[in-house]
Amino acid sequence: MNFQPTFAYAQSLDKADPLRPYRQRFFFPKHNGKNALYFTGNSLGLQPHGVEKALRKELKHWREYGVEGHFKGEMPWMHYHKFLQPQSARLVGALESEVVVANTLTTNLHLLMASFYRPTKQRYKIIMEAGAFPSDMYAMETQARWHGFDPAEAVVEVAPRPGEETLHTEDILATIAQHGEEVAVVMFSGVNYYTGQFFDLEKITDAAHAVGAYAGFDLAHAAGNLPLHLHDWGVDFACWCSYKYLNSGPGGPSGLFVHEKHSLPRELGGNDQPLIRFAGWWGHDEESRFLMKKGFKPMLGAAGWQLSNAQILSMAAHKVSLDMFDEVGMSALREKSLLLTAYLEYLIENLNGGRRFNIITPKNPAARGAQLSILTGPEGKKLFDYLTENGVIADWREPNVIRVAPVPMYNSFKDCWKLVDMLRKF
Repeated sequence: MNFQPTFAYAQSLDKADPLRPYRQRFFFPKHNGKNALYFTGNSLGLQPHGVEKALRKELKHWREYGVEGHFKGEMPWMHYHKFLQPQSARLVGALESEVVVANTLTTNLHLLMASFYRPTKQRYKIIMEAGAFPSDMYAMETQARWHGFDPAEAVVEVAPRPGEETLHTEDILATIAQHGEEVAVVMFSGVNYYTGQFFDLEKITDAAHAVGAYAGFDLAHAAGNLPLHLHDWGVDFACWCSYKYLNSGPGGPSGLFVHEKHSLPRELGGNDQPLIRFAGWWGHDEESRFLMKKGFKPMLGAAGWQLSNAQILSMAAHKVSLDMFDEVGMSALREKSLLLTAYLEYLIENLNGGRRFNIITPKNPAARGAQLSILTGPEGKKLFDYLTENGVIADWREPNVIRVAPVPMYNSFKDCWKLVDMLRKF
């Protein structure tokens, strides 16, 4: 597309944007009485207008019914996770039985690893990307230690080539093949938090299966950012948070995916042997849950990985956002995201030709979502502070990267133009 670097052109793109009305359904932080330029939806999404109403509704439900709210009213808490399943399934490309909203992100990652990482002396290695988000690194390290392995040997990290910032898919696949029958689990991010690189999840899954390993993904930066097809790709397990691109509030609940071949009995399409798991009573068969007897009988599907009662207030906020995503659809969001991110990239490159502000996020649109990571040089922190003082809410990552996320649900083309205009004036 032949972009132009003028403010008038940015205005014309906004005028033609079919998703423009959704911007009005979010609250923006203020700077000097005006909306701040908010580019941190990859860290914490903005609050949708409907959240307060949803919370008040559940508070009223609690006030009127007390404990009976679990069984009475329009949306009884006993079944609340079911009210989030259809939207969650469509969001990540799964069957409804394969997803559940429960617990929190790293909790779910450990729960899933407890089921899928069952190492032996011969097959014990975990393949992951170097420079993953710390929670993922810590989780893999401690999972290895829990089973009596030295993480230095058991956790194999795939690093970029010398002088490069992102990974080559062929290097990931080659590493999996190299370690072969020693690999127990391949556990990658969907999108690397630092570089913004979107990994080829289907090819990674196929490579893991080819050596007899499981494939799992932390989709914290991918869910709500990119179209996903977890069921069709044959992914074994995945989890994600709801507070980044999914705009569901700080510490919001996590989504969890387990492919039906692992989560259902054979007569319903699964395998013969159910996976071992760490269980809690909310994952127990709901028909007999309140009999309070010994012997864990998991609910069918991913719902069997629930532990405790649903976090109703945070799930109510999450439902507001999921309903909005369902209304818009990931294909429409992706279409705008491609254009919005490409436009921001164009403006930055037009500003300096890549010399002063070096974008390390892959240039290939298929290998990135709604994020550009800008390598800034020795004055990076000073630049970040300057942007903050002038009403830009972005994200600083050591040692010298500014992450900006042009989120299609609420960011505009004018936002991108104004951000780059500030870069020009620095």
